[in-house]
Amino acid sequence: MICPKCRFEQTDGNVECVRCGVIFAKFHAAMERQPATGGSDHAAGVTDAATVSSRLEWVKDLVLWVEPDVNPFHFAGRALVFAGLAVWSWKFIFTPMETNYVGESFMHNINLPFHEAGHLIFSPFGRFLQVLGGTLGQLLMPLICAGAFLLKNRDPFGASVGLWWTAESFMDIAPYINDARALDLILLGGVTGKEVEDYHDWENILGTLGWLQYDHVLARASYTLGILLMFLALIWGGSQLYRQWQRLSRTGQSS
Repeated sequence: MICPKCRFEQTDGNVECVRCGVIFAKFHAAMERQPATGGSDHAAGVTDAATVSSRLEWVKDLVLWVEPDVNPFHFAGRALVFAGLAVWSWKFIFTPMETNYVGESFMHNINLPFHEAGHLIFSPFGRFLQVLGGTLGQLLMPLICAGAFLLKNRDPFGASVGLWWTAESFMDIAPYINDARALDLILLGGVTGKEVEDYHDWENILGTLGWLQYDHVLARASYTLGILLMFLALIWGGSQLYRQWQRLSRTGQSS
């Protein structure tokens, strides 16, 4: 059966949802008592408010869900991942963008294949999107991973790691944007934008838009957005670990 509130699929015959805790009989009774929406603006407004509230509850359940029985080995693994990301985040956040630490990190080598694949994927849509596609590719992939963890696997902690990767990717592209006029960065192939004409993505992108003079501003905005998303990812992941620890503790007490 599927919960009518949070849409979580579960075993037939349950009295209440194992995910959001709603009691099915009470939920159906409340829905039957709702007034018809056709005759009254007030009734329509109440129904709309209830719909918004229900959707907000669905989002809350989605991003804060914790499995009923937390596997201690899974919890330990997640805690180790979180600790590693927290330490690494300190270095990313507090190292100035101009040092290009993020571009020289291990994560840059992970982003690079998706960047190059983005050029290929977006190539049918014209020259501008083909060039921009590299940046889009390395930003979309971690977002897709985060969405898959959240919507398919029902794993908010995994989604928080995907959000962390997205944040790091925004920071990773910032030095590239910042170099749009200087053209000093060593690019794929061991050359700079000064040495090969029409080779630097962000020189092309900002030049086409007439925004070359804003390269430093846009780079700083990308880096700052990455920092904010990284903090958000750590807060989200940490809160999930805390909820899992509480569930783990209750499970231990009941056994």
